Amino acid sequence: MSKSFELIAESRDDKGRGASRRLRREGKVPAVLYGGKRDPRPIALDHQALLHQLDNEAFYSSVLTIKVGDEEQAAILKDLQRHPARHRVLHADLQRILADEKIRMHVPLHFIGESEAPGVKLEHGVFSKMESDVEVSCLPKHLPGYLEIDCSGMGMEDIRHLSDIKLPEGVELVELAHGEGNDLPIAAVHHPRVEAVEEEEAAGAAEAAGAEEGEGEKPDEEKSRDED
Repeated sequence: MSKSFELIAESRDDKGRGASRRLRREGKVPAVLYGGKRDPRPIALDHQALLHQLDNEAFYSSVLTIKVGDEEQAAILKDLQRHPARHRVLHADLQRILADEKIRMHVPLHFIGESEAPGVKLEHGVFSKMESDVEVSCLPKHLPGYLEIDCSGMGMEDIRHLSDIKLPEGVELVELAHGEGNDLPIAAVHHPRVEAVEEEEAAGAAEAAGAEEGEGEKPDEEKSRDED
């Protein structure tokens, strides 16, 4: 199961853009807690505390404990609105979860062993990631913080697909639930692009030619001294 985080919140009655602006000036983030067969509940979160939690990758794919007074509610982060230019969070959507109902979440992919893969280490191939996260479906108690893919055995032109991910108990990949045709590639080892290699070789040749030309020519001052 993924790591658990706690957020201290407070209820808010005011709605609208004006109320949201006031909250932000006070160092708070307007948010909504919804789902779980209950009415949506407007809440406010401490901006600095939220920013601190957001620095942790696991926060985005973990069960969160939302505390409002003496009440606690398990929830997951469903949406986050950020300021386009400043390091600020403008709004957050939190979804209540129930222990006996499956949830869908995007969890990060952790690729390990890519530098040790024969296709990279011995054949000088390039390792490419096609996906950085995947959507899973599971009960809250089975929600993983991340999914790990071992790439240490990949040779040249090898490809890893969604079906190559070893899933924990009770976890399904949403894409694969739609059929085998959705078994998307997530990583590959391939030859370097020919264009890139040619560009590097051309740059190296030009640099070498420039160095030789510079050594062969004397500065004007030296030429004049030789002529004298």
